[in-house]
Amino acid sequence: MIVGSCLLAFTYYHINFQNGLAEGGFVGLALLGKYLFNLSPALSSIALDLPIVLLAWFLKGRKFVVHTLIATLTFSLFYELCEQFSPLTMNLQDRLPLAALLSGLLTGIGAGLVLRAGGATGGDDILAMLLSERSGLKIGTVFMILDASVLMISLIYLPLKETLFTIMAVLIAGKTITWTVYYGQKPRMSLHLPYRVKEKTARA
Repeated sequence: MIVGSCLLAFTYYHINFQNGLAEGGFVGLALLGKYLFNLSPALSSIALDLPIVLLAWFLKGRKFVVHTLIATLTFSLFYELCEQFSPLTMNLQDRLPLAALLSGLLTGIGAGLVLRAGGATGGDDILAMLLSERSGLKIGTVFMILDASVLMISLIYLPLKETLFTIMAVLIAGKTITWTVYYGQKPRMSLHLPYRVKEKTARA
């Protein structure tokens, strides 16, 4: 879970941020709120995350929420360390297809590792997990739908080129998340997360 969180932070800073790729999920919604209504992104993110975390407490148990808090704090700490101390610059602005490919693969693996360990990295991840369990869709597919929807709406203020390549990264990430979560697991018709992850959270 910690490895997955660190990989996400590394990718978001060195690939997404450094190359101007947009944001989906709750972060993208918070930025959209800033653009449309001048709402504070920090407060908007909390307002979006908090009810989902509380819902997860009742549906998934305390252990899952604790894992999610650990993953989220690890992500924030490692991102801050990258921002403050990393000497690495990955300038791929002239090769955005490569940036989108790397972003999709690495964020997909990172998020998938966190999910396999029985946690999540934010309210939007939890929402995707809950919707996956109740809709019959694979979790990577739900991620793709939610993020791509936010990005399409965000086209009202985001640059078209970077947003389209971000959508490409989201589509790759969704497939990679599904592969990472399910790898080595026997398929189960009624569950859309590995049984081991389900069993851990059910006992919480």
